[in-house]
Amino acid sequence: MRDRFGAEITWLSYDLHPEYPPEGVSRAELHARYGAAAHERIQAQFERQGLTYNPPPEVVPNTRLALQLTELAHARGLGAQMHDRLMDAYWVEARNIGDADELRALAAELGIDDADVAWEDATYLERVVASTAQAHSIGVTGVPGFLLDRRLLVLGAQPRELFEQAFAQLAESG
Repeated sequence: MRDRFGAEITWLSYDLHPEYPPEGVSRAELHARYGAAAHERIQAQFERQGLTYNPPPEVVPNTRLALQLTELAHARGLGAQMHDRLMDAYWVEARNIGDADELRALAAELGIDDADVAWEDATYLERVVASTAQAHSIGVTGVPGFLLDRRLLVLGAQPRELFEQAFAQLAESG
């Protein structure tokens, strides 16, 4: 998409579940609340897109620390790399990205050896809160959310064809 349509991709922090406790929520509790079918739908979406679906089996993490770490990485010019690393760690490697020790290890892979700064300096939490508020103000209610050309909001994991149609429509409308 980036090459074909000249799209610039900027990942913004979005705290999807700020109500989750710091230790996260057990996957069993969410299965009891929403049913196994919800989990199976998500897994099927991943498979249709050729993506690996292997989240941690025991916990759905509170991602606030991960978002703060991403803001620190962004400030150091490593935001996209941290985002991608966290996504792989969670969805492919089944790592708990709500755990500070896991996050320290992931940050170190990118050369960030002082990850605790992200949690000790209130600036990074303020950035997460502001980014989440901005997303809410434009209608984002879930992840992923894509704002195309500051005009068209696409919510949820969508097939590549939908994005191709959306970019073509935006190009036509100028």
